Amino acid sequence: MKLIFEYEEETTEHVPDVDDNKERERTGKEAAAEDITIELPKDLMRKELPLPNVSEITVVRHYTNISRMNFGVDLGFYPLGSCTMKYNPKINEDMASLDGFKDLHPLSHESCIQGSLQLMWELEQDLTKITGMDAFSLQPAAGAQGELLGVMIAKAYFKQKNEKRKKIIIPDSAHGTNAATATMCKFETITIPSDSRGNMDIYKFKEVLEDDVALVMLTNPNTLGLFEENILEISDLAHTNGTLMYCDGANMNALFGITRPTDQGFDMIHLNLHKSFSTPHGGGGPGAGVLGVKSFLAEYLPLPRIIKEQDNKFFLDYTKQKSVGKVKYSYGNFGMLVRAYCYIKSCGTNIRKVSEHAILNANYLLNLLKDDYELPYNRRCTHEFVLSSRKFGEKSALNIAKRLLDYGFHPPTIYFPLIVREALMIEPTETESKETLDRFAAALKSIANEIKENPEIVKGAPYTKLVGRLDEVAAARKPNLRWIAFSQSDGKEDSEKKLYVKK
Repeated sequence: MKLIFEYEEETTEHVPDVDDNKERERTGKEAAAEDITIELPKDLMRKELPLPNVSEITVVRHYTNISRMNFGVDLGFYPLGSCTMKYNPKINEDMASLDGFKDLHPLSHESCIQGSLQLMWELEQDLTKITGMDAFSLQPAAGAQGELLGVMIAKAYFKQKNEKRKKIIIPDSAHGTNAATATMCKFETITIPSDSRGNMDIYKFKEVLEDDVALVMLTNPNTLGLFEENILEISDLAHTNGTLMYCDGANMNALFGITRPTDQGFDMIHLNLHKSFSTPHGGGGPGAGVLGVKSFLAEYLPLPRIIKEQDNKFFLDYTKQKSVGKVKYSYGNFGMLVRAYCYIKSCGTNIRKVSEHAILNANYLLNLLKDDYELPYNRRCTHEFVLSSRKFGEKSALNIAKRLLDYGFHPPTIYFPLIVREALMIEPTETESKETLDRFAAALKSIANEIKENPEIVKGAPYTKLVGRLDEVAAARKPNLRWIAFSQSDGKEDSEKKLYVKK
């Protein structure tokens, strides 16, 4: 079947000659006997539609080859610290692909979506059990947005109490979003340095805890992979001062079934479902950063709230007058909620083993590597740890990361947290085997020896990838978003690529 577009005026202008573009002769499907004529208004139709007609296998090979240029958790070890790049069980994808979930319209009447409302309600209940919080909002689309919601709620809470609190306390090891969120909500930030054991300095904290402090924002375990040893004292001091405690839950993967944020004195926590609860992470896709609160803050959560009636029916409640309003259209990224729900139900009462195995893997890997690299804080870690390569010189962390690519490993997080020079932040997660960890440790040990014996090898890496060492500043300022197969290149594109490669 062919589609023939008729114009009000026939013209051959800008129509490429067949000999100039052989690709246009190709069709991906055999034409049917009859033609269909479609008349389109001239002002809505372009004269030239340079759409290639290619076979299905050509398209499949094109996108498959492009996919092989990327690295994902299904291809290999992804030890990014602070990101929890764990394996995403395919059963989660199957459940999220069910017609009743993937085709759900956000404006469906609640009587038609009882199953979906039940799933979200049960997910909230599971999250309250895991964290100890009393209520959750599933709306936020990412951890940063959940964090923003938490600070908005704190601001609304103190405004209703007629208390002028304008400051938020944050440790120097915090994620950058903590300070950014506080600034967005017009708060001043007070940064507390870490002590010799990687905790927030309790004495500095006491000095700045005044009656205008609204919130203490802590990541626990922190970004050094260390549990805050003074958390109970910090919480008691904050609450005595009328200050709220906020937990950045990015590292919740270390706490399942072991301890709950409420037991540590937190009043709020956001959870990154795309970290701890195995929903896909990265690639620009949708995330989820649900927010949990204690009961005295529940009235401030976004609307609608899902309510379960006595007859086991569910409805959407829009009546909460203190709500800070919506932060995301409809109910949030529903597909991510389905995946997280499936993950929690799959783990069941064994969810504690997730954290136990993550902690075991991290400490095993730490002990394999601590003699070859520096360990800034010599403590047992939780689910992740931070090493330093500063003894190998400036930019050594970057060089090591690039060299790891030649060994077949994605690099860990580097240069974060900022308080550790030449930081290598490593998180093996619970889903990696001992054999994988042994190979990764062997690679890092080998690179450490290469730096000592022939440092130029490491400085010039990688050698096995499509491109070599990139000029990252030029790549950011002059992005080349056009890709062409090497077999079709006339040399111009290759020369353009060299703009971003350091010789």
